[in-house]
Amino acid sequence: MRQSHRIQRRGGLSACGALAAGITASVLCLPTAPALAQTGPVSPTPAVGTPTLVNTQTTEQIRQIVQCGGTMYAVGTFTEIAQNGVTMARNNIFSFSATSPFTVTSWAPKVNGTVNSIAFNGTNCADAYIGGQFTSVNGTSVADLAEIDTKAGNVVTGFGHHTGGGHVDTLLVVNGHLLAGGTFTNVNGNNGVDPYYASLNPTTGKDDGFLHLKISGHIVFPNVKNNSTEVYNQQLSHSGKLLLVEGDFTSVGGLNRRQIFMLNVGGTTATVTGWSSPEFDGSNPTKYPYYNCAASHPFYIHAAAWSPDDSTIYIADTGFHPYNWNGTFPLVGLCDAAAAFPATQAEVTHDWINYTGCDSLYSAAADSSAVYVAGHNRWFDNRDACNKEGPGAIPALGLAGLTPGASGGALILNSAKTAGLYSRSRGHGADDMLLTSAGLWIASDTFGGGEQCGGKSGYAGLCFLPYAA
Repeated sequence: MRQSHRIQRRGGLSACGALAAGITASVLCLPTAPALAQTGPVSPTPAVGTPTLVNTQTTEQIRQIVQCGGTMYAVGTFTEIAQNGVTMARNNIFSFSATSPFTVTSWAPKVNGTVNSIAFNGTNCADAYIGGQFTSVNGTSVADLAEIDTKAGNVVTGFGHHTGGGHVDTLLVVNGHLLAGGTFTNVNGNNGVDPYYASLNPTTGKDDGFLHLKISGHIVFPNVKNNSTEVYNQQLSHSGKLLLVEGDFTSVGGLNRRQIFMLNVGGTTATVTGWSSPEFDGSNPTKYPYYNCAASHPFYIHAAAWSPDDSTIYIADTGFHPYNWNGTFPLVGLCDAAAAFPATQAEVTHDWINYTGCDSLYSAAADSSAVYVAGHNRWFDNRDACNKEGPGAIPALGLAGLTPGASGGALILNSAKTAGLYSRSRGHGADDMLLTSAGLWIASDTFGGGEQCGGKSGYAGLCFLPYAA
């Protein structure tokens, strides 16, 4: 279980030609939802030749990876990348070919701080929107938000590039609206009208009024650590009409919403749907008392994914254990677990939960054969222990595939039935996954010198698991 909370990024759908997987962030590069990927599951053996972070004593991290056209874009906090023995300077952002040999491009914008998220507007791959915690791009002053070209990485000056009161965590273009979330309280002169989550005109960066949700509140319970209102992550459904949003809040659109909510984005303005659960929103504390996790982890649903038919929502959680847990087993609540919920637009309860045994999960993706979840997990099927291997627990290092659907949740095993099919170096935990028609991209970090994926070395910060040819 990781004790510290780090700022992350995102948005969350697929890319041009990719599958919308509900991952911690990506890009909508098609005017409608993209076609489904192959049925899977993906191979447990990573493709060779993908670029990597340079493993140094300083932990570096890829926070998000997206695809636009035939190019992959990676953002985060790093200073160098390497490929085939060649080291290249890159300042928190780089791009490379989406197909083997995954050649790194010459694109090298100089961003002077962490980039948490990147997004594109439809099929336009000539310009990218970036958000995070930075004040300069190629020498131009900005404030945590910018549109940059994908030739030289220069700031597109016609687009507003200023936030106030906080940073940007997540960007996603939906139906011609750039949806930006974070801790900011105003953006490009909207004077705090839509704090924490705003819809911006993709050309001007001005608030276009698509979102007026009056998001407010933060998680409060006895001895909880300091936390503040934040919109952190978002994932568009395959239909393109519904959107999941995660963060630290208690009220959205005047309704009780905690950890995660669902929006209808198919109309002229976005509206909050009835989808929620007493298991995480606290609406029925007598029957479901374990809706808050440990005092060190007040915000714990960091990622979600849609099933291919949009009927099921999968979540990946940190949280350690419920703050009011009495220490007996089996574990209760949603903390440090993967879970499935019906996508019905009403109050729902879980279909299944699979516990890691107090190890955090940070990203999720799904195809018709597997729910992929990643973090710094050591085991699954581990509901009878915390921070150790309990009875019946199965090793699953850093990555896992679980059977999908309402009756799923079982760990997909290797051929020897001794461990999960998938693995990677745990590090701090995989921040992002992107499922495309070619396979699964996993973005992570170099903490502890970790650079293995599928038992193979040489994958510091980035790994690609392809579908079978």
